[in-house]
Amino acid sequence: MISVETALARVLAGLAPLPPETVALPQTAGRVLAADIAAGVSHPPLRVSSMDGWAVQAADTASSPVVLAQIGESAAARPFGGSVGPGQCVRIFTGAAIPSGADAIVRQEDVERVEGGARIGQTVAAGTFVRPPGLDFATGDRLLTAGCILDYRRIGLAAAMNRAWLPVRRRPRVAVLSTGDELRMPGEPLGTAQIPGSNGPALVALAQAHGAEALHLGIAADTVESLAAMIGGGHDLLVISGGASVGDHDVVGDVLAQAGMTRDFWKVAMRPGKPLMFGRLGTMPVLGLPGNPVSALVSAVLFLVPMLKALSGLPAAPLPRTARLGRDLPANDERQDYLRAALVGDVATPFVKQDSAVLSGFASADALVIRPPFAPAAEAGDAVDVITL
Repeated sequence: MISVETALARVLAGLAPLPPETVALPQTAGRVLAADIAAGVSHPPLRVSSMDGWAVQAADTASSPVVLAQIGESAAARPFGGSVGPGQCVRIFTGAAIPSGADAIVRQEDVERVEGGARIGQTVAAGTFVRPPGLDFATGDRLLTAGCILDYRRIGLAAAMNRAWLPVRRRPRVAVLSTGDELRMPGEPLGTAQIPGSNGPALVALAQAHGAEALHLGIAADTVESLAAMIGGGHDLLVISGGASVGDHDVVGDVLAQAGMTRDFWKVAMRPGKPLMFGRLGTMPVLGLPGNPVSALVSAVLFLVPMLKALSGLPAAPLPRTARLGRDLPANDERQDYLRAALVGDVATPFVKQDSAVLSGFASADALVIRPPFAPAAEAGDAVDVITL
């Protein structure tokens, strides 16, 4: 067996970010930006008002109250074309261009409208409620950096930068294949000793949640013929659940070897998930996960997710955080444990049932408590590393 750290390093070795593609802005949500993006315009592009009110020369308000003559109006997209001189003012609205000659805005609540003009009741300084050109950003400013995930905030910023198309990393194409004579697709009739196959849908959902295009190839029987017929290429990554152990019916390794796969490793010192296989079929990485549902999904969190991040140009390693243990734990053996736990605030309490077939427990878990090999007994309140789910 090899350690989790060694296995992860070998899985990630040779993985490079996928090539970029240019995508229309509305389709970029959740995608990874492939290049730095500079603003195509300044924002705002000219002096604008940050308040509804009156554009004035600040010097005219020094002896307030004062009555100024209104000479026009400025609204968004309908600027006043003239110039404000001494003793004059222009009605203005939020976001509207400030006319030449004016250097301050008086809020409308500080103004009384009178015949032909406005009575200013407050002294204002030059620059009051004036947004200068480029207050937010200027043309050429690099505001979005390669490697960021485009969420609603960054997409909104890109739109304000006048960018309608963005270069993003191509989504990883992942094929998921389940194996097992006992498995049926969810919803199909179940015979004696048959169960619904949960790994395929769960792995597809996990891959999609991390930016991949995922395809469930179906369920292969535990025969060389069935498995060989369903293994194909054309993907960035092939994920197989089940059949990677050493039982008489575990044929995945043999079939992949016959297909030309170079195997790197197939046992990792972790619990759950010891029978984990990795290799390459030509240039396509192949990740063989255990068949037990929790073993498969914990292994996918630890290995599949970092692989998808690496292919997407993101930092690959999941970053554990520190929490306080919610209950006592015994000493650990030679395998690194990943205990399903409830995480409330900074307290992580491992569940009592840690069997690798208890999928309901995994579904309700908030985190995995990491117990290194040969960790001594721990008490409630001790610091532990956790990976949040």
